[in-house]
Amino acid sequence: MLGGLKRVGLQAVLPDAFGIGVAGLHRDDAGSTQFGGFFDDEIGAGFFDRCEGKPKVGRQAQGGGLFRANQDATALASLGHFGAPFAIAAIEQRDGSATRKAHDVEQVVGLIGIDGHGLPLCQSLIYIEADFCICHAGESMSEFAEMPEASVADAPKDNWVDRFAPQVARPYLRLSRADRPIGTWLLLIPCWWGIALAGLSDGFRLWDLWLAASCALGAFLMRGAGCTWNDIADREIDASVARTRSRPLPSGAVTVKGALVWMAVQAALAAVILFSYNWLAIGLGVASLALVLIYPFAKRFTWWPQAFLGLAFNWGAVLLYAAHAGEVQLPAVLLYGAGIAWTLFYDTIYAHQDREDDALIGVKSTARLFGDSSRVWLRGFLVVAVSLMAGAVITIPIPPSKVLALILALAGVWGFGWHMVWQLRRLNIDDPANCRRLFLSNRDAGLIPALFLAVAVFL
Repeated sequence: MLGGLKRVGLQAVLPDAFGIGVAGLHRDDAGSTQFGGFFDDEIGAGFFDRCEGKPKVGRQAQGGGLFRANQDATALASLGHFGAPFAIAAIEQRDGSATRKAHDVEQVVGLIGIDGHGLPLCQSLIYIEADFCICHAGESMSEFAEMPEASVADAPKDNWVDRFAPQVARPYLRLSRADRPIGTWLLLIPCWWGIALAGLSDGFRLWDLWLAASCALGAFLMRGAGCTWNDIADREIDASVARTRSRPLPSGAVTVKGALVWMAVQAALAAVILFSYNWLAIGLGVASLALVLIYPFAKRFTWWPQAFLGLAFNWGAVLLYAAHAGEVQLPAVLLYGAGIAWTLFYDTIYAHQDREDDALIGVKSTARLFGDSSRVWLRGFLVVAVSLMAGAVITIPIPPSKVLALILALAGVWGFGWHMVWQLRRLNIDDPANCRRLFLSNRDAGLIPALFLAVAVFL
């Protein structure tokens, strides 16, 4: 098949006509891709003649997904399949062992699954040039020991996971987003709000130190378990989004079974912390699992998945309020509502990074729903968040002697609002880097009222 093709620009439609796939495309050369030699045998047969140019061809089983290339080049297996684009793997291997090396994705043809050739759907690509090195028994592997380790595309550079964690643990820590602490902060901050708000009424307790420290560890663990569950549910979608295709599950660095075990370990450790709280807080913690389980699927059935994230991420405000006060009062409910509005604000900004990819694969988000009207909606979320947080502070029962504490707490709410105004003034929804920077700045936005509330407790 395709015999006689040698160093010929192959039009994208040609392989599809033969029923084997779609030619890999580069965004700067959408017309063709180059073959390094020619194939004389049927693709599914398992043998390739190595003619002039000697292409090395191999297969790498990836379980739930493939290793994806970077976003600057494209190898589309099929726009209709989650397994594409940007895959790097090969379909046939003579030796039984192959080692991945850096490759040129312009030299790739993607295969789509059809009856007859025995290849799995969207699980294979042909390497046209020697991008795979077949290592025979007894050969030195020192060359590959120095190969740079794959990292997640949107992870911070020089993060602690890449620098200090044991290599065997890195894929699992990346699965938990330990290399990106912003999610832990955004889950933790409403917990601290809840403790401090409850403390405004009856003052500081030594028990609050345990609550503050334990919920920090609990937020790390539950955020990790939640991200693991989210990636299990979204592994095929993540494989189709430029920013997420290098995550551990779609890249094949972690298996689904391994991810499930890792999720269970994190949740069990978090449960140990939860069971040190009072019974009301324990019940609220168990109830939150329903929100965690539903959230990854929200983007499939509603345009408001950010609302589901808000419901899950801010549950700690109510839980920790109850852990301190032993009851849930109106201020806790208002604070919870403020957190939900805040999440809608920052996660809509975040979702604008993936707006184009989400549109291609049919994933819903408030960023797509609002479009060019996003700034108006964000302004509304800002007003709601600040108003509800101010209401939570005002309705907390405070002794007359603590008027200064009330004023300080309201000053923290004011600072929280102005930080969001600052974000809106700098927002450019068409610039993913700008959206990411502003999203990350919400750690500081949330810490402003947390700090002011904490100081007010001691007045």
